[in-house]
Amino acid sequence: MNLDLLDKLCTIPGAPGFEQRIREYVISEVTPLVDEVTVDPMGSIHAIKHGKGDKKVMIAAHMDEISFIVTHIDDQGFIRFHTLGGFDPKTLTAQRVIIHGKEDVIGVMGTKPIHVMQPEERSKAPKITDFFIDTGLTADEVNRLIRVGDPITREREFIEMGENINCKSVDNRVSVFILIEALKALKGKQTDASIYGVFTVQEEIGLRGAIASASGINPDYGINLDVTLAYDLPGAQPHEKCTALGEGTAIKVMDGMTVCDYRMVRFMQEQAEKAKIKHQMEVLTAGGTDTAGIQRHSNGGAIAGGISIPCRYLHQVIEMANKNDIQNSIDLLVVCLQEITNYDWSFK
Repeated sequence: MNLDLLDKLCTIPGAPGFEQRIREYVISEVTPLVDEVTVDPMGSIHAIKHGKGDKKVMIAAHMDEISFIVTHIDDQGFIRFHTLGGFDPKTLTAQRVIIHGKEDVIGVMGTKPIHVMQPEERSKAPKITDFFIDTGLTADEVNRLIRVGDPITREREFIEMGENINCKSVDNRVSVFILIEALKALKGKQTDASIYGVFTVQEEIGLRGAIASASGINPDYGINLDVTLAYDLPGAQPHEKCTALGEGTAIKVMDGMTVCDYRMVRFMQEQAEKAKIKHQMEVLTAGGTDTAGIQRHSNGGAIAGGISIPCRYLHQVIEMANKNDIQNSIDLLVVCLQEITNYDWSFK
């Protein structure tokens, strides 16, 4: 497994609406692999491999990561911010961030010290508005380098932990990695359907890039790639775990915004079984993915489903995925793209 590539993908910044750096890097990786690369007006990358027939399949992997945006700089140079994506406030405690201003500036998340809190304050869960960012710079230096509207991303390195990888932004850079690796595997091979590998923007704030791309591509079939909840942890009841690390790639049945087409679910199951790819089923009762954007916003709708990568500690800086599950996800995507036009898609 090309862990150097996965490391780069997980650590390059790309806040929703500010995906310039990760977009530039992904373009450099996919250009040699496909027939055509375009960038749509919203900033999503379309890596296109032309097929023999008239069918189109869209594979989506969102490039953006949960982030923040500068909303205010006070007289002392402390920075207030708004979230771009969903955060559990307690995960911000004692974290470093990077403010992308005229230069990249490291900051730390600060809050009121526990030593001066009243007893009733100590017992309350923190709120996003309790936090500010301290850069260690003077107010003049902050105002020279940073302005309202600058994006802020999280700072955390990529490491291996046994058979797992751990970093910020595994959601969803692991899927960007899977799509790139699948395109590598298909290079030089003819497919019946045209393949649109779409690296989408602004998923974390409303599936915006996928909606625009699906509207333009109008795919017949859609496969979304994203992480999913692995709640295989102490205290979890068997019915709560959703997926488990090391138990294979996950075939999406539903999430909070999509009930996948049962034909796509069945197709993926059959391909996984034929190719002996380790897999599990995913029923995620909350949260949404670009699957919904593809399914509903193709003209007339698309036959859509998802390949999901089990991930512990979602929307934290310590997101963890299993290397074997990642490889199984690559393998399943490749075989699905090779066989998708050979399947009987009639309603039955």
